[in-house]
Amino acid sequence: TAMTQMAVMPREGVGVEISGVDIGAMTEAEETRVRELFAEHGVVFFRGQNLSEDNHIAFARRFGDININRFFAAHPDYPEIALVQKDVADKENIGGGWHTDHSYDLEPALGSVLVARELPSSGGDTRFASMYAAYESLPDEVKAEVEGLYAIHSAKHIYGKDAYYKQTDATGSGRVGNADAADELQDVRHPVVITHPLSGKKAIYVNPAFTLRIDGYDKAASDQLLETLYLAAIDPAHVTQFSWEPGSVAFWDNRSTWHWALNDYHGQRRVMHRITIEGCPLHA
Repeated sequence: TAMTQMAVMPREGVGVEISGVDIGAMTEAEETRVRELFAEHGVVFFRGQNLSEDNHIAFARRFGDININRFFAAHPDYPEIALVQKDVADKENIGGGWHTDHSYDLEPALGSVLVARELPSSGGDTRFASMYAAYESLPDEVKAEVEGLYAIHSAKHIYGKDAYYKQTDATGSGRVGNADAADELQDVRHPVVITHPLSGKKAIYVNPAFTLRIDGYDKAASDQLLETLYLAAIDPAHVTQFSWEPGSVAFWDNRSTWHWALNDYHGQRRVMHRITIEGCPLHA
């Protein structure tokens, strides 16, 4: 059967690389296996795929409804696809710094499917970190402290009118916009540690980009605890660095991983197509 062709290679740190499957034409058995690996490992990588935009959308839809991105420029012909691109003249990239997508939403995104469309001659890798491994690595006293705690997440300081992207060249180039929508979003509370809705495993659910503070803590205590969690999260033992090639696809879970797009290819163009899949409420 087709399933016997599918090979799974664990990556150091986090994630698995799956080969021997055409994700534009997956069988039900292959889809089930991909779903299991995604839940267990947090990110699955594919090489040598030849996905049309329609294939990309169909693959994403197998896992949930598509979230139409509010802040990134959309593909002119496919509103489901957000463009994550950096042009020759751009200084800043999109996603440079550890984060997880959409933690500022009441029901954060399940995950994203990123397809490489145009790559620099070198550079432009993406790092991923496991929040399962980060949680497991915490000392018992920290695990005890975070139990029952909530954190406040926001998009305003990143996407709003006076925010990070407004002070870079990303909005001027039309890559990032809709600041009013960010400013209107209510800040949300999520558990600091979630029980993952697919795997049932515990995962740290705070991130340096969108988490403002630990609810109920003063600033000093909040900063200290967040720093402890962030240092656990970026331990090199929990991190993998993925080098993109033509035909590479990454499908990551925003509830159990962080990612960081490296900005080390100045003067070159990099174009990625991203589809984000709707998630569900998160619980401790």
